[in-house]
Amino acid sequence: MAKEKNINTKSKHVEVESNVGRDELAVTLHNALNKSSKDGTKSAYWVDDDDNPSIIRDWVSTGSTLLDLAISNRPHGGLPVGRVAELSGLEGTGKSLMCAHIIRETEKKGGLSVFFDSESAIDRNFWVALGVNIKNTNYCPFTTLEDLFKKVELCIGEFRKSSHDRLLTIFIDSVAQATIEKELEAEHGIDGYNTGKSLILGKAFRKITGIISRERILVVFTNQLRFNMNSGPFGDKWTTPGGKSLSYTASTRVRLGTIGKLKKNNEVIGVKCTCAVIKSRMGPGARGAQFEIHYDSGIQDLASWLNFSKERGIITGTAAKYSWKRTNGETMEFNTAKFVELMNSDKDLKEEFYQVICDNYIMHYRDPNSKIVEDVEEVSDETPPETESNSDE
Repeated sequence: MAKEKNINTKSKHVEVESNVGRDELAVTLHNALNKSSKDGTKSAYWVDDDDNPSIIRDWVSTGSTLLDLAISNRPHGGLPVGRVAELSGLEGTGKSLMCAHIIRETEKKGGLSVFFDSESAIDRNFWVALGVNIKNTNYCPFTTLEDLFKKVELCIGEFRKSSHDRLLTIFIDSVAQATIEKELEAEHGIDGYNTGKSLILGKAFRKITGIISRERILVVFTNQLRFNMNSGPFGDKWTTPGGKSLSYTASTRVRLGTIGKLKKNNEVIGVKCTCAVIKSRMGPGARGAQFEIHYDSGIQDLASWLNFSKERGIITGTAAKYSWKRTNGETMEFNTAKFVELMNSDKDLKEEFYQVICDNYIMHYRDPNSKIVEDVEEVSDETPPETESNSDE
């Protein structure tokens, strides 16, 4: 029998079994919704339930600490497991490279990855250099979306027959390059098959989101950017092909771009990458990150730590001699070359420095109307340009 806890003129707060403090009518609705399920499965959850399908149970790093924080707004975050993510950008902006980093991070968590490729363009030697165990990474070339999604469902089903706890990351590279059976059978020429492609994607996403929401499965799509002819003077100049189904379905959408080349001794060794979080359901949107990509070693994460720390005043000094005051009051001095060695040699020191970065980047939520923020600048909805600049660094 429910025990009355508190009574007022509007509602009763009652104790029903372990549900202390729940409204009596809310409990009645909850029970009715669960009884209405025809197959006997649970169809209603409390938001504070640990088995709520909307709860993110794990995260996979993108290879960039700052981008992980921009997406998830929490320490040790990244891409949310059990969700769909999209990485988009122009050519040469690091989309496929970031997939390789995500595969490596998946393996660090004891997981496996499957890479579906419509472009037949991966560099096996580079993946090995980045730390990917290619012996355990399935590579599946595909042409049509129909074939792709059949294999994706098969992959999820077979994986779950053997393991319910291991992490699985599935990559589709890329949506823009994939075709459909109708287009493949047609003659060369100008034909309007984009509508058919959009319909197939919409149907597939409606199925996939329900399948992976309760599983330790991450699905990552890469996509190309196309110039948006209908953007207007203040709209987003870029769009992605394949309709709106992916943009609606994805919990995370990241747009990658380059803002300059990196040179050493007149030789181009990499690019400086900028990432804009177009959409995130796990944190505040419209945030971003910058980091270097070197052609011989991928994302330079620790270099981005150093640059961010200089910008935020976490460290002071010049490249020859930086100073950082630790939480225990100790002052550490180092130069640029020593920083990487310092972070890699002491795990506790690295974690402390990481937490300082988190404290300076993570946005903390507050009550509505608790503060009036002055000097707020209003800007248009146009996202940062993703074309590479001509300047070299």
